[in-house]
Amino acid sequence: MRARYRIRKDEECISCFKCAKECSFGAIGVVDGRLVFHHDKCVDCQRCVSSCPTGAVFISEDMNRFRANSVFKEDDIREIGLQASTGGVLLSSMGARDGQVPVYFDKLLLNASQVTNPSIDPLREPMETAVFLGQRPERVERGVDGRLVDNLPPHLELSTPVMFSAMSYGAISLNVHKALALAAQELGTYWNTGEGGLHESLYPYVRNTIVQVASGRFGVHETYLNSAAAIEIKIGQGAKPGIGGHLTGKKIVGDVSRTRMVPEGMDAISPAPHHDIYSIEDLAQLVMSLKEVTGYRKPVIVKVAAVHNIAPIASGIARSGADMISIDGYRGGTGAAPKRIRDNVGIPIELAIAVVDQRLREERIRDRVGIIASGSIRSSADVVKAIALGADAVSIGTAALCALGCHICASCHTGRCAWGLATQDPELTKRLDPDEGARRLVNLVNAWTKEIKEMMGGMGINSIEALRGNRRALRGVDLNVKELEILGIGYAGE
Repeated sequence: MRARYRIRKDEECISCFKCAKECSFGAIGVVDGRLVFHHDKCVDCQRCVSSCPTGAVFISEDMNRFRANSVFKEDDIREIGLQASTGGVLLSSMGARDGQVPVYFDKLLLNASQVTNPSIDPLREPMETAVFLGQRPERVERGVDGRLVDNLPPHLELSTPVMFSAMSYGAISLNVHKALALAAQELGTYWNTGEGGLHESLYPYVRNTIVQVASGRFGVHETYLNSAAAIEIKIGQGAKPGIGGHLTGKKIVGDVSRTRMVPEGMDAISPAPHHDIYSIEDLAQLVMSLKEVTGYRKPVIVKVAAVHNIAPIASGIARSGADMISIDGYRGGTGAAPKRIRDNVGIPIELAIAVVDQRLREERIRDRVGIIASGSIRSSADVVKAIALGADAVSIGTAALCALGCHICASCHTGRCAWGLATQDPELTKRLDPDEGARRLVNLVNAWTKEIKEMMGGMGINSIEALRGNRRALRGVDLNVKELEILGIGYAGE
């Protein structure tokens, strides 16, 4: 197959060969004291560009393009050729194909207060960004002495409505997990282990850790469940709804093997379904089992992918006894997924949140569960819009990885991540300093929190609770009548 990218250097090159040392994909080499470029191996991860001390390295799209037309795009032709030569399923990672489905966040505008409803200055007036995630009591109870009775079920308390999404140890490095754990602890929020278990060195951070129970049950044991702040049952994820997970044997090494409780070198395959869940009643049984094993002290989350019938699914989950529903939308990131699934299955998170919030309100069970939204949350504005559509909080995965250095070269599944994130190669993983990574994550979320306060203040809203499901604060542009109806918002100017 022809190269997609071209590597070149200019006269500023001092032949330090640092770019060759940093290239984990073998696209740059050194032969007889000179640089040699293997353009067909380049994935445009930008590691060489970032590491060059003189800025002499450049990556550009190959000008020798396929002759595309209105039906067959360049990627279509390239992928047909690749499958014709290999006979294999195409794998990819990170977000969905460009331009395939609208990003509805970009078509939503926030309202602003002017005269009749004054704005609020977050620098001088209280602004509440704390969130309590979980079931809410149906009524306030008082004792015989008139004091409030604490009848709040187990819940999660967040200082800001932003958490870190599930990313498993094995798919990403231990240094990434440590950076996430450190950042969550400092921020007063939570990070999620994903389906790969929790490394023994991270147990000091369990107060800010959500552990996951997936169909493969990798790394699940009693201590793991009882140590965490919450337990998440993973049914599906946005990048690959309806199918399971797969971590290749080459990543099942050393501590990954021990933590996942999988023999070294053996592929870790999570089945598509949980083989003990074929109905809401089965799900309710697992929810209750997890609550029982943890003494009813841990809230239970159920994570599902956003699909066309997500509203009735969410209604069933709310009635199963779960405390929270985590909905992962189309465009959700992942370390590895069949490309055709990633690009063609599921619905955007914006539509899913809106219909779920509306359905639960209509059935008068909205307060039975918290709603966590994920899948292409890119900025503080996306957070505000997601909450206004009906979410209680959001979780971020790709954005968090970008804060750690990811350049979204969509090569996570190769295990050769040049930034030391989606790899288990010890020479690559040490490229990420977890303390520095945590600092960058803290900076990102703190910056978003400040912007959230500013946007809420401009809307005349002083708390996340007042923003939740407040669709009057949203207006749409470039949307048809049906889309506006599903989102539950008016058109700009109305």
